[in-house]
Amino acid sequence: MDFQALVNKFKIVAGVYAFDILPDGSKSDIRIMAINDFNTMMFRKRPDAPDFYPGVPLRRYFTEINLENFIYNCAINNEPLYSYVNAFGMWIKGFYLPLDEEGNILNEKGEPNTSPRTAYCLYLTTRSYEPEPDSMTQRSGEIASFIMELSIKLNRMQSFDIAMRECMRELKGLFRSKYCAMLTINKNEEKFDLYNDKGDQPEMLRDLTKSMDRTPYETALAWEKDLNGSDCLLLDDLSIIEERDPVWYRSLVNFDVKNLMLTSIRYDNELVGFIWAINFDTERTMEIKETLELTTFMLGASISHHHLVSRLKVMSRTDSLTQLLNRNAMNERVDQLTNDKSAKPECIGIVFADLNGLKAVNDGSGHAAGDKLLQNAAALLKIAFDEYEIYRSGGDEFVVLCPDISPEKLDGCVARLHALAENTPNVSFAAGAKWFNGDYDIFTAMQAADLSMYKNKEDFYRLHPEKNWRNNL
Repeated sequence: MDFQALVNKFKIVAGVYAFDILPDGSKSDIRIMAINDFNTMMFRKRPDAPDFYPGVPLRRYFTEINLENFIYNCAINNEPLYSYVNAFGMWIKGFYLPLDEEGNILNEKGEPNTSPRTAYCLYLTTRSYEPEPDSMTQRSGEIASFIMELSIKLNRMQSFDIAMRECMRELKGLFRSKYCAMLTINKNEEKFDLYNDKGDQPEMLRDLTKSMDRTPYETALAWEKDLNGSDCLLLDDLSIIEERDPVWYRSLVNFDVKNLMLTSIRYDNELVGFIWAINFDTERTMEIKETLELTTFMLGASISHHHLVSRLKVMSRTDSLTQLLNRNAMNERVDQLTNDKSAKPECIGIVFADLNGLKAVNDGSGHAAGDKLLQNAAALLKIAFDEYEIYRSGGDEFVVLCPDISPEKLDGCVARLHALAENTPNVSFAAGAKWFNGDYDIFTAMQAADLSMYKNKEDFYRLHPEKNWRNNL
């Protein structure tokens, strides 16, 4: 059969692949029998890759485990297969068609044919940089049903943590795996979370990364490198991991891992997480792969949305200039201390601190200098009250809430703030501190601290009248 003439008929990427089924039932490496011109554009070839010739081993060009698995399963089971994945920085659609030795497409799925022979597969593929919704829906009825139920659960759950727990529980059951988990990655906040079928597992994340002597960030970088541009690794054994990542390989062996699934989760081509499972049912490899192609797309959207909401929540509670908590966050905290008796500490220290001379700096040196002064003041507050809640309540005013602090420690923190300010050019605080315990009212307590601060400010301006802008009106 002239396989080259066959692939030349197509105006998309096309190639014929072959492998031998040996007498003992094992399979040889896959060979490329024919390719058309488009095929050279799809994958990163090895630098030492030879010029093409019919029968060249596929791995002389690249190692792509998922492509190999689809080719093997298509040709052995006489079953047309379909994939749609986000890999190598693009969306790749693949059609796998079993061929006979004459190049005829086998239309009917038969029993797996593992008799000694040469098996052939025609692989057709297109790529795009944007996802195609219609391409995602082309799934088997069973997989489509599973995805639909999972989607309903993800959108029904009010809590992100609970939704991720339920998702991992469903996937673990589908994979019939010993363990299934997901690592989410929030690059903006450099935050990593691990979820399994029991929910958020920070201790397991620490144990996982500690076993490899890596940080969560280093672990994510290593896994992305292990994928080598692909979206997923579904491995019957760990030989690929032993080759690509010896550190992780040793950790897996120590945990008695026999097989492994690792897949990336992306949203708009940005990495937002990984799913991995160990000791899964290898008889379900193709079903797992088909499920993951769409599941990871849904999860990518859910994780990205969660990160966006979290970021907006942080922004709504954070002062952008000083990175302290803002007035909105302070009001929420005061409401909590007022309305929730369980949240009210037995004792509390309250500090009102006013930055002296800000208007004089703004008027004399400009608002950029004033902003810098506020940032310096915030830095000193963080040093002096590093354990406690520091708010910029507005302008040059700051409030510090110190739950469960002793009177002596409160006085020490205020003294430390003044000492730091004395050694920092242009920074001076008027500060009032009050300590309360027992049945106190938070509003009355804050008013007392505020009055104490104003007395301290009056004393400052009496000693430094040149910094009192009101005198210049």
